[in-house]
Amino acid sequence: MTIDVLIADDQEMVRTGLRQMIDADPGLRVIGVATDGREAIDLARELRPDVCTLDVRMPELSGLQVTEHLAADPDPPAIVIVTTYDLEEYLFRALQAGASGFVLKDASAAVLTGAIHAAATGETLISPALTNRLIDTYLERPRQSTALDRFTPREQEVLRAVCSGQTNDEIARNHQMSLSTAKGHIRTLMQKTGADNRVKLVIWAYQHTTITPQPLDR
Repeated sequence: MTIDVLIADDQEMVRTGLRQMIDADPGLRVIGVATDGREAIDLARELRPDVCTLDVRMPELSGLQVTEHLAADPDPPAIVIVTTYDLEEYLFRALQAGASGFVLKDASAAVLTGAIHAAATGETLISPALTNRLIDTYLERPRQSTALDRFTPREQEVLRAVCSGQTNDEIARNHQMSLSTAKGHIRTLMQKTGADNRVKLVIWAYQHTTITPQPLDR
């Protein structure tokens, strides 16, 4: 199935470059291009893409504001923030607003398309440099060896797998369980930790347990 993508960026060269990288992936298709935040909302609601790529700083409305507006819709698209600004503040705000990915504009085409594919399947992917910085921030806080006790042994296995960057398919295959069972364990882990996406689940694990950190992007 082809994933429909809407691009929103106020710079023509960036829009052109993003479109070329996205259209080069046979599983992706650009169905619309917006030049500011307001147009991004209007086109997203008209064209109903699977994924929107949004710049942070745009005229009319920022990418973060667009994310908040679209996340409130009944059937929102997944959001991937694509930006020049590698600020933790933007990353935190994007995740809180409901974004499923955060990619820097100097990232490779593989990272960009990987983030779009991940977002379309309900997963989260952020640029490696930001992932590592986010991890380092949380590793400065004291961690507990007993926090894992709230999970069953199987849930602990799945949590470690998520922290190692494994996809749902890889978790199912590597731990001899069905895909629906793997997804069920991840939903349970999120409920128990209060995380609403995989990045926040990994952050929780690094903050509260002794699980060894590894980047989410490979």
